[in-house]
Order: sequence, then structure tokens, then C-alpha cells
Amino acid sequence: MRSGVIAQKLGMTRVYNDAGEHVPVTVLRMENCQVVAQRTKEKNGYTAVQLGVGLAKVKNTSKSMRGHFAAASVEPKSKVAEFRVSDDNMLDIGAEITVEHYVPGQKVDVTGTTIGKGFQGVIKRHNFGGGRATHGNSVSHRTHGSTGQRQDPGKVFKGKKMAGHMGSTRVTTQNVEVVSTDTDRGLILIRGAVPGSKGAWILVRDAVKEALPENAPRPAGIRAAAKSAAPANEGAE
Repeated sequence: MRSGVIAQKLGMTRVYNDAGEHVPVTVLRMENCQVVAQRTKEKNGYTAVQLGVGLAKVKNTSKSMRGHFAAASVEPKSKVAEFRVSDDNMLDIGAEITVEHYVPGQKVDVTGTTIGKGFQGVIKRHNFGGGRATHGNSVSHRTHGSTGQRQDPGKVFKGKKMAGHMGSTRVTTQNVEVVSTDTDRGLILIRGAVPGSKGAWILVRDAVKEALPENAPRPAGIRAAAKSAAPANEGAE
């Protein structure tokens, strides 16, 4: 089990495949996605990595979180999340995961918070058909009708579809395809829609219902450290 990543939703667009067909995609951006903590079985009872993404101002970061990031020697992050990993896929603290963590054609599961709609009626919330337009119907065009039964059971069952708060819930969409990645700009293109508004943080994991591609990097797609120019200078001298 590999670690997932945290990305920011930029919006939707479309790209064209080799056959000339346009493919609707959601654009996700990864920015400074680093490991800020580890969870081990000896200390925590399970194995996971804690990732942080984005840059937050120090004055807007709590004192406890400033100490947490300082212990990992990373800059304060805007979003932090944990991902369960297997023992052989544990990542070092400070390691930065790039978009090369995923390969084109791979299936992933994406998690986000849907757009909040506020208090909505049953037609918008549950796709009810509504009442008749005429023939005696005057004020019940968009109502849900009867909600209960007779004296027995004499109550409204829990879970009855009624008007209420809609949206702003955590939703996971499974088996969506990674169309392509842009390493230079840190972009991941996901086929179709992804739950969440523009600017929302999205969690991307390997699909649990599909096998991981053979060419997927293990334990993760990590940015290679810059090579030092000191030996080359010494040789030139």
C-alpha cells in the first residue's frame, strides 16, 4: 500500500487524445507535498505517513503546529493529512512527493468535500418529480407529500427523504483515470469530475479496486535531490 497525495483543485478543462476525441478532465495541482511525520506500529499502533502541502504564513500557524513543522525541518503547511502505508512503503520525513507518483492510465480514488448548497427541497436534493401542475393542486407543486403512515407505526422512519441541508459532505469517487501529468507545473489531470469546489484540497489515493500498474514508482514518486557541484569544481581546479 503506497501513500496518497494532497492536491488542490484548479477547475475543469478538456484535452484531446490520439484519436482526436476530447476528454473532460479535472486539473489538480501539487505544491510542496512533503512528509512531515511518521506513524509506526511501535509508537502509534499503525503504519502511516503524515503529509503537508501548500505554504502557510507563520503568523497564521498555531504555536503547536509551528513546533510540529520545525521538528520535521519543513515550512508551515496549509493542509495536513495522513495516509496508511505498508512497512515497505514508509517514507522519510522531509521527502517531497511529485506528480510522477502516478502514471497515465492509472486508476485512483479521489476524496473531497462537495460544494455546499444550503437548505434545499426534495426536488433538488433527492430528484423528486413534484406534484401535478393543475387539477386541484394549488400549493403542493414541489412538496414531498406524505411522510408517515397511520396510527401504526405512528411515526416517520429515520432516513426518510425530505428537505434539508444539501452538500458540504465528504465524498470519495472511486476508479477515476489519471489522463496525464505535468511534472514542470505539478499538475495531475483526472478524467471527469472530482468532488469539491475550485481551490479545495483533494486527497488522491491508489484505487483499492484496481491493481497498481507495474510502472508505478515504489515506494513513491520522490523528487531527486540536487547534485552538489563541489566535486566538479574541485576537479576543474
